[in-house]
Amino acid sequence: MSGYRLMAVHAHPDDESSKGAATMARYAREGNRVRVVTLTGGERGDILNPAMDLPGNRERMSELRIEEMAEAARILGVEHEWLGFVDSGLPEGDPKPPLPEDSFALVPLDVAVEPLVRAIREFKPHVMTTYDENGGYPHPDHIRCHEVSMAAFEAAADPERYPDAGEPWEVAKIYYNHGFIRKRMLLFQEEYDRRGEEFPLAEWLKKWKTEHGDTMARVTTQIECGAYFPVRDDALRAHATQIDPNGSFFAVSVDVQQKVWPTEEFELARTRVQATLPENDLFAGIAAPDLAAADVRSGHDGIDDSKDYPQ
Repeated sequence: MSGYRLMAVHAHPDDESSKGAATMARYAREGNRVRVVTLTGGERGDILNPAMDLPGNRERMSELRIEEMAEAARILGVEHEWLGFVDSGLPEGDPKPPLPEDSFALVPLDVAVEPLVRAIREFKPHVMTTYDENGGYPHPDHIRCHEVSMAAFEAAADPERYPDAGEPWEVAKIYYNHGFIRKRMLLFQEEYDRRGEEFPLAEWLKKWKTEHGDTMARVTTQIECGAYFPVRDDALRAHATQIDPNGSFFAVSVDVQQKVWPTEEFELARTRVQATLPENDLFAGIAAPDLAAADVRSGHDGIDDSKDYPQ
């Protein structure tokens, strides 16, 4: 299963390391090209790691996020591309204040779609991943990421759309990332109970709203990637301004995750090939690439082999 191309579209730097990261690391390591496309620079992100709240860091947030993203991509072993839109920030208040005028979420859809169409036609992915209609969570940039990704999936294949953005390319499949799964957390809690240990996210789980059901009902595809959870976690920690190494992302031990739920979850949103559900491979149903002609320049050599990562 090598020689395929996977494009993961994300709103901000750090999103790629918290959504489908172990899957990307696995596919890159297996000899496929994996490219993360980040729509915004994350310029309006706050400093969420107290250790990084140092003099001068807020003033150079854009530069720091570029550096962090480069390190995360190196750890995951993926290629990376910025599309250059400006982070909208996350407005707070009641009522919420308007978004800044230069925000990605306010860019007209046709304008926002064109550079992603160009990126698709250049990279020629077999599969794309993005967020669902709720953005995974309702950040304005995440919702816009969904809208732009789905529109670009269609437009990239249409020779009459954006004719100056390259030769048309049909992406075979596009998936939504799904990470917030209540069943997964309940099983983690059961494992901690079995071990006679306190579940570190017990209070958070109690507050989980259940009126919208469990996202697991939407999942069509589970990718076995538990061996790459340490890679995912190292990539997350690379986003040092955004990720507190003592925070909830790392509360459940890797060994519990690998034992109880060693997969990442996706929902097949649209497909141009025959799909048999459920799946355990994002490339299922897609003809094997011609490896003699394929440009297999996966970045997997960037994975730090001095660490105990899968070989």
